[in-house]
Amino acid sequence: MTTISISKELKEKVPGIKLSCIECDVYVMETNDMLWDEIKLKIEELSEALKISQISKLPAIAASRKAYKACGKDPARYRLSAESLLRRVVKNKALYQVNNVVDVLNLVSITTGFSIGGYDRDKIDGKVVMGIGSAAEPYEGIGRGKLNIEFLPTFRDKKGAFGTPTSDSERTAVTQNTKRFLMVIIDFGDGDLKAAKKIAANYLERFSFGRNFKLKTVR
Repeated sequence: MTTISISKELKEKVPGIKLSCIECDVYVMETNDMLWDEIKLKIEELSEALKISQISKLPAIAASRKAYKACGKDPARYRLSAESLLRRVVKNKALYQVNNVVDVLNLVSITTGFSIGGYDRDKIDGKVVMGIGSAAEPYEGIGRGKLNIEFLPTFRDKKGAFGTPTSDSERTAVTQNTKRFLMVIIDFGDGDLKAAKKIAANYLERFSFGRNFKLKTVR
């Protein structure tokens, strides 16, 4: 299992932060019709149950926004991935279809309200520390180009930053060649992390052929 820790600086600013880490072997495929049917049902359910104005008040989202402010980042300008996904869903817009592994991650995120990091484990170099981004720290967000990660909660390995709750990086992106997957569910202090982990593991097994699971919680 990948060694993951949370920096002292981040824990001081966000005392309730904890991570649920799931690592497993996966089989990546471009589409999975059963998964996409599940996603469409969830989108329909949420679009009927939620209004845009309610999203920021959901417990996991509210705690995440508070954490961003504590770190010095504006959550309205650098929106959390879970909040961005839910805003699309409430507008009854389809999610972007990437591959079955990334699509599972997005389904777990809209179901639980947690922002989730998803990485090709073999592209991570050494131990991982979640801290706070620095000024001018290089970072290429997936589909976003260069991203200013100063004051963002940030995952780093020996090579530098590779993940934030706003956008994961191109360097560790999941592709057709990914064999080992690392999912990190980020709880900034007010969510049901245990339930989210169970949902995630179930979906990974059902829709991404997940096996050889390793799980741990980091505080």
